[in-house]
Amino acid sequence: MGKPCVHCGTDCGKNPVVWDEKEFCCHGCKTVYQILNENRLGAYYEIQPMSGIRIETGQPLRKFAFLDLDEIKDKLADFRDGNTVRVRFFIPAIHCASCIWLLEHLDTLHPGISHSTVNFPQKEVAVTFRDDQISMRQLAELLASIHYVPEITLEHLDRKKIRKADKSLMLKIGVASFSFMNIMMYSFPEYLPGGDLLEQKFKHLFGWLSFILILPVVFYSASDYYVSAFKGLKHKIISIDLPISIGIFALFFYSSTVVFSGQGIGYMDSLAGLLFFLLIGKWYQGKTYEALSFERDYRSYFPVAVTRLSDQCETIVPIRELKKGDRILIRNQELVPADAVLVKGYGSIDYSFVTGEALPVAKNQGDFIYAGGRQVGSSIELQVEKAVEQSYLTQLWNQGGTKKDKLSLNNHINFVSQYFTAAVLLIAVVASAYWATVQLSVAIYVFASVLIIACPCALALTVPFTFGSTMRAFGRRGFYIRNSDVVEKLYRITTVVFDKTGTITLNRKMDVDFIGDSLGIEEITLIANVVRHSSHPLSVALKEFLPHASELMPERYEELPGLGQTAIVNGKRINVGSEMFVTGQHTSTTMNESRVYVSVDGRQAGYFTFSNSYRQGLPTLIEGLKKRYSLHLISGDNDGEEKKMRAIFGDEASLHFNQSPADKKQYILRLKEKGENVLMIGDGLNDAGALAESNTGISVAEDVFSFSPACDAILEAASFDKLEKLISFSRTSFKVVRRSFIISLIYNVIGLSFAVSGKLSPLIAAILMPLSSISIVAFATLSIGWFASRQLKKDESVR
Repeated sequence: MGKPCVHCGTDCGKNPVVWDEKEFCCHGCKTVYQILNENRLGAYYEIQPMSGIRIETGQPLRKFAFLDLDEIKDKLADFRDGNTVRVRFFIPAIHCASCIWLLEHLDTLHPGISHSTVNFPQKEVAVTFRDDQISMRQLAELLASIHYVPEITLEHLDRKKIRKADKSLMLKIGVASFSFMNIMMYSFPEYLPGGDLLEQKFKHLFGWLSFILILPVVFYSASDYYVSAFKGLKHKIISIDLPISIGIFALFFYSSTVVFSGQGIGYMDSLAGLLFFLLIGKWYQGKTYEALSFERDYRSYFPVAVTRLSDQCETIVPIRELKKGDRILIRNQELVPADAVLVKGYGSIDYSFVTGEALPVAKNQGDFIYAGGRQVGSSIELQVEKAVEQSYLTQLWNQGGTKKDKLSLNNHINFVSQYFTAAVLLIAVVASAYWATVQLSVAIYVFASVLIIACPCALALTVPFTFGSTMRAFGRRGFYIRNSDVVEKLYRITTVVFDKTGTITLNRKMDVDFIGDSLGIEEITLIANVVRHSSHPLSVALKEFLPHASELMPERYEELPGLGQTAIVNGKRINVGSEMFVTGQHTSTTMNESRVYVSVDGRQAGYFTFSNSYRQGLPTLIEGLKKRYSLHLISGDNDGEEKKMRAIFGDEASLHFNQSPADKKQYILRLKEKGENVLMIGDGLNDAGALAESNTGISVAEDVFSFSPACDAILEAASFDKLEKLISFSRTSFKVVRRSFIISLIYNVIGLSFAVSGKLSPLIAAILMPLSSISIVAFATLSIGWFASRQLKKDESVR
């Protein structure tokens, strides 16, 4: 044997390909190694040594020529604006951390690639690129050249759910079923009294017929187990499929020896039954997981609303109710929820949520705007051209996560699962060695039973299904989290930081008054036509307070976070915002209300006062949180309500006022530097930076919501007073995980004790193994449902 290939780990044999004093099994692997090192991507091998896939030289790239057709490119593209294109490719070869690392550094391989993200469970890579520098075909060929060959079929073009795996599994079950029934028929006489009296020639015949029938079962129906076990070994991972594969071959070779010696059929019937029930269990597991899948319906709770226009009336509706032909109003910094055409106003669309590029794209009336863009500037009106794909928006949100907090639970489980499998192999060898001194046939029986009955699958499934069920329970109660990892993040928080305006205050119940020079009808109209373009809570309240005014389109409009708005309307400059922004001064007088100052063409007209109304249940919520967490309030408002806030938050809370967006972000960073695990709760407007820097960010949604990709969760305003219970429920989820571990360990201990003693056949083990996984999944799911119905009571649900 030769040395292992530096790229893929395959034996290089006697004639390796040598380059840079390193040995490769073929020229293909050498080429990939060269490409990665020439582009400074050598760290690919540091993540998981020899993690590459063996390259078959001479792979035809001509098969991607169809990607030059405009019709095909348009169907595959998720997004296209000018030369910027976003496409998702299904790549079956994605299999490890090194794959993810390499595919998320494609921009290093070609300057035309902006960025790329990997969806590991779906084996998809989403790539944003410029088609004037690299075409879609060239992108596919680049991926193929490093052996991540995109699989593009008609189902992918039509965005249909692919179920090839189900068809393949059903065929394998069919083959196993046919062989199992026939082999059982041949072995039936041996189970009857006097079975040993069966004529030798029939024993010999039935043995060979059983041997022929078992071959397609062992080498076709069970092939997935061998492939998985081999891939695991190649990457130095002991997967659960390894002991199963060893057990299958142990029974097969022993039974083959019995057949060749003319003594009968050995354990051919048990082996056929074992594989049949393993495959049935695999199929049933898939069906069970599909039925319990939390991702199937949690998207329907996505609490993002939009303003729909009808006969000049504005109605706020959930985005899931939008349909083709609806006319919608998008204000400054609001998300475009569906593919649409611009029918009024001038668009400046920030597609960074989709493409990662922050430079706004100018749009005129009649131009097409893709879902996921964000309007920067004055309001625009759009006509929806395509039904809302909430799965697309939530996928963008999920991929937009930038926080790199280390979550330890899954890592611990994977660690335990690997050592568990190694321990099972050791137990099987020791038990079979003992029984070999008693009776060889029993030793083979015990060896196979031990390998099959012990299963770490339940351990591995506990966390995703427990946290996934928690995610669904949250969604039903108006708390929508980015992904299931957020459950663990909530469990680990030590500090809670609140924003004030729009977070703990009500947007729609503010008493508004004006102090200053009397405003004329024209000035009121001008001010109304500025504030209507903002989704800031004070702007929304001011718009509702002002009398209905004729609509005027600003010539120039700009909203400065934390400061205010400025625009030119009918040739006059209108400034609306903080005292410093509008007047250039800051008085130190303590005020008991929020103020918004206005100036018209340089004339300081006065200011609007807003007396805040606080969300229902705020004192109770704070009282519950401060028992466990350190509390902080950071607000852009003045300190006029400090006494009121101190009475609610208590003496130990830290209260900070007159904080700019940058100040809020720095405050979160300082808390993290002290070792705090920070939960930030804001409205996603002036605190997007703080939400992004926190360990966990929650955005409070009330009516039209300025969706912030920086947040980890969205909380409907109606559920605000339930926040402490929702956070506490993450601890309940961890309790369910621990109990599931205990159940799984008890099952394995009992099962192994019966298997080691020779009292458990491989056939029964094959039936029990998938049932154990299904029972753990059912326990986790039902437990979360049961606890949620009691801790998050139905009458507290917002739905």
